[in-house]
Amino acid sequence: MKWIIIRLIRAFLTAFVVISVTFFLMRLMPGSPVEMTYYHYITVLRLDPETAKMLVKAAYNIDLDLPVHIQYLNYMSNLFTRGDLGKSIARGSPVIEIISNDLPWSLFTLSIAIFSSFTLGILLGSFLAYRGGILDRILTQFFTILSCIPSYIIGIILILIFVLQLGVFPSGGRISLGIKPGFTLEFIANVLWHATLPILSYLLIYLGGWVLSMRGSAISVLGSDYVLAAEARGLKKRRILQDYVMRNAILPLFTSLMISLGYMFGGAVFIENLFAYPGIGYTLIWALNNRDYPLLQGILNIMIVAIILSNLLADLLYGVLDPRARSR
Repeated sequence: MKWIIIRLIRAFLTAFVVISVTFFLMRLMPGSPVEMTYYHYITVLRLDPETAKMLVKAAYNIDLDLPVHIQYLNYMSNLFTRGDLGKSIARGSPVIEIISNDLPWSLFTLSIAIFSSFTLGILLGSFLAYRGGILDRILTQFFTILSCIPSYIIGIILILIFVLQLGVFPSGGRISLGIKPGFTLEFIANVLWHATLPILSYLLIYLGGWVLSMRGSAISVLGSDYVLAAEARGLKKRRILQDYVMRNAILPLFTSLMISLGYMFGGAVFIENLFAYPGIGYTLIWALNNRDYPLLQGILNIMIVAIILSNLLADLLYGVLDPRARSR
């Protein structure tokens, strides 16, 4: 229990420090977004200074009349007690509402792709390691090349084939116009139709890495005494592969899976904008292009927390799988 508490405290302190650094960078750097927004209200919108200060306070949850350290305390207090991330300048809505609306769509596509690619990678990697031969060498080279291809290249290829050439998938959006949200077959089918290419892109991006990782782990397991003993007893190859090779080779990959869940939003920035799929990555670039810094800061904070939580889960899982890690 002690090692769990220590890691929870460490994760909280890490999140606290990184969010604090983000606040001061946004506030204190020359030409900071806060100052740019304030002077934009005065020079472009022709507002008086007091009104501009009120709008900046509403957007950033900070009062320009207060010292910076008081602004910081107020911001962190609102964040941790009420989950208040401020108000979007461009949309006029609370940042937390915008994120709550866009985040589920990213989680939908990313979770399907990551778990599907993980499952396929485990099966293919184990098969290649156990099978060996020329098929193993050919497919290993193929997945090595696939894992090196940038995400936007994979996305562009899918768009050229399935959107521009074949025209079987839409060029953007989450649902078609006229489709009413609800638990209906029409809505679900339309959502899957729009999400197919983003999901396929993510799947191809992650698949190569999972296959190669599982293959390497399985090869190390194949030389173990218990696998050699199973072969000596004349057990079927399928049973050896499932019960001896896969079961033991997959354990190190679970920690990698937990970590990948935290970093998955980084890939969403490219894919969602390439396919015009409005998720959290799409909104991040939209906020950057529209200088909506409260929204940008809120999304970055969510991504930071996701990365820290995924590393925490990986650390805890590794401690469960290998009790020796608890003492480190």
